Amino acid sequence: MSLIGEAIANKLDVQSFVGGHPFLIADLGCSIGPNTFIAVKNIINSVQLKYQTLKIIPTPEFQVFFNDHASNDFNTLFKTLPSDKHYYAAGVPGSFYARLFPRSSFHLIYSSFALHWLSKVPDEVMEKGSPAWNKGRVHYGGAEEEVVMAYKQQYERDMLGFLNARAGEVVCGGLVVVLVPGRPNEVPHSKCIGNVLFEVLGCCLSEMVKEGKINEETVDHLNLPIYYASPQELEEIVNKKGYFTIDRMEGLPHIAEPETKHAATRLALGIRVGVEAVFKGHLEDETIDELFDSYSKKLEQVPSAYSTGGASIMFAVFRRNDKCY
Repeated sequence: MSLIGEAIANKLDVQSFVGGHPFLIADLGCSIGPNTFIAVKNIINSVQLKYQTLKIIPTPEFQVFFNDHASNDFNTLFKTLPSDKHYYAAGVPGSFYARLFPRSSFHLIYSSFALHWLSKVPDEVMEKGSPAWNKGRVHYGGAEEEVVMAYKQQYERDMLGFLNARAGEVVCGGLVVVLVPGRPNEVPHSKCIGNVLFEVLGCCLSEMVKEGKINEETVDHLNLPIYYASPQELEEIVNKKGYFTIDRMEGLPHIAEPETKHAATRLALGIRVGVEAVFKGHLEDETIDELFDSYSKKLEQVPSAYSTGGASIMFAVFRRNDKCY
């Protein structure tokens, strides 16, 4: 049984839900598929199995809401909807750090590989003269403590916004299930693989500045709004408001990439897909091509950047308790 299947089987309180109404599911940060469709199918199959196991008749109809930023390519998403789907589908543009849905309407909300993205780069990181000004860097890995703290505080604000919004939307007994890249509790930010990878990317940008290919001030405005939290940090935030009970939180094993040219190329491409949109407003397409070509070669030269260090994927299940919203 999958992790989310286990969570539904063991923690979803379907007996407390009002009968005769559709079962509402949302995927927050859905992108354009196909992973979102695989996850939704898994969720629905698990919910149906739970109803059958408990002999609750009839099994409800399902409605799924796919959410992402308004700039997401929803046309591609809906063109590739599975033809054999057993649910009604709708798209909901907007930030998941704020309310998206009516009060007490959803039974399960899912988010995968999205919550490490901040709502914005911390303001003080971009301000000249600020103790947290991150001059010459694209991320907080290896930066001054003030920069790290600015990112941490932005993450806390965002996650509190996320949890407060979901507390209003999820019915009592419903679940919020998340998969998010992070770092083990014992791993400092400077040793987190994701941060090390961005450090290498920053080195490539610095070299292009020295070569006169990129303006220095441009690099100062290229901070990435990404934060890798630890399970301890996330647990503290969830417990702050108390709307959710943590039913499960664990770090999934990290599988190290082999130290090969193919692995370096694949990893560079993956990073590019993730962050290119941030760079596009500041760099020409040709410059971006050159940057990531240099990045791939650099990763080949320093394979320890991606084959060692700390990383984890956090799997967490939050159950909406009866605390008033």
